[in-house]
Amino acid sequence: MEEHVYRLLLEAAGKEYIAFEEPMREHTTFRVGGNAEVFIAPDSIDKICRILDICREYGLPCHVIGNGSNLLVGDRGVRGVVLQIYKNFSGMSVQDTRIWVQAGALLAKTAVFAAEHGLTGLEFASGIPGTVGGAVTMNAGAYGGEMKDVISQVRILDPEGKLRTFSVEELQLGYRTSLIQKQGCLVVEAELALTRGEPEKIYGRMEELKAARKEKQPIEFASAGSTFKRPEGYFAGKLIMDAGLRGYSVGDAQVSEKHCGFVINRGEATAAQVMELIEHIQAEVLLKFGVKLEMEVKRLGDF
Repeated sequence: MEEHVYRLLLEAAGKEYIAFEEPMREHTTFRVGGNAEVFIAPDSIDKICRILDICREYGLPCHVIGNGSNLLVGDRGVRGVVLQIYKNFSGMSVQDTRIWVQAGALLAKTAVFAAEHGLTGLEFASGIPGTVGGAVTMNAGAYGGEMKDVISQVRILDPEGKLRTFSVEELQLGYRTSLIQKQGCLVVEAELALTRGEPEKIYGRMEELKAARKEKQPIEFASAGSTFKRPEGYFAGKLIMDAGLRGYSVGDAQVSEKHCGFVINRGEATAAQVMELIEHIQAEVLLKFGVKLEMEVKRLGDF
């Protein structure tokens, strides 16, 4: 990257919001990955727009991430700009039964914020580790709830850098998909429509779901959540277990013994080991059951 482009990005972001050759393993829940050439964590829509403009003008790759909870970064790192929409862009406000939330807010913290204001409907999301922006983009869901159930409208930046507002009906939300994802848009804010509830019941339900996750999911290990999408008519974890792969490992990358739908990092796994394990799982399940498992975890960077 040319020196004057570095300077433009530094000026646009502010020196406290930008880093060079930043280790991506520090910014993913998998704790895997090489360095980002340029890593920026902006705190305003204006900065986000300016950074995207610079990337478009100079033909720089720009990769948008949240808290890295559904991400596998290659060992050789990421060229161009990694734009993290996370802690620095995570404000929330409430009006009546509506919550406005910036895209970088953690979904779990948003669920707690709703509970604090006596609002129900977001309990299902209390244990999902991603950000609101990522959750809206992929229509995240758990325990019978999905983002499409609570979204009222969303503000996005389209690929040309224009701010637009979509209603939930316009977002084309489906299983782990949306119009946002298909068109390469960037979520900046979402309005959630909830209902009044009894705080005691809301917190009680959140505690139930927390206990269920702790019992069934390997939350004590680094991972990127569910590794595979749910194949139609099947459960990925059951197929992997029935293929005899519980506990199977490549280096420190392992099929979780607690829930076979999770590939975990037992300490020092590399992206290459994770991918070798994933490809082995896919091959074995296809061979034994004729089912093709599709990754839910997103890949980023050079492998």
